[in-house]
Amino acid sequence: MTTRRTAPAPADRPISAGALRELLGARLHTEVVRHAAERTGVPEEFAARQVTECLRYLYLVSRHRDRLSGLFLPVEQDIDEIWHYLILQTRAYRALCARLPGGFFIEHRSIGYEEYQREPGREQAIEEALRWIPLYCREFGPFDEGALPHWTIVRFLHQRMGMSLAEIAALGPPAA
Repeated sequence: MTTRRTAPAPADRPISAGALRELLGARLHTEVVRHAAERTGVPEEFAARQVTECLRYLYLVSRHRDRLSGLFLPVEQDIDEIWHYLILQTRAYRALCARLPGGFFIEHRSIGYEEYQREPGREQAIEEALRWIPLYCREFGPFDEGALPHWTIVRFLHQRMGMSLAEIAALGPPAA
């Protein structure tokens, strides 16, 4: 008899990368990490972090569907490519979506950043990108240096705007 893995319940502690890996399963996690490393030529350790950030993205979309569904993907293209790979593992992807906190199938919509900026406008695009930060920090703890290569808006705030990771973690939700 197989036991159904479920998403970690909200807690006072951040959701660990290990808990997210368990949602995916060890075999598929290893396969996805190898695929990401081979596709891009990055070390497996870096590819494993890419997979973790992809799972964090999916977790947030599932848990906060009302606030995040349909928004522009604020992560790097390689994270999106990992998501594409997961989607192609149709049975496993459907099972993953069912184990995430929202329990619904997370659909993918491809749109380039330039086109996205034209749709809602630049200010709305920025506001939507900033929605992710407090939700990420609440679920997983503050961003660390290892997350910077993967989350476009966070890297921009840190490198271009000179904000420390602590200042980024202290950002609240954008004003309505």
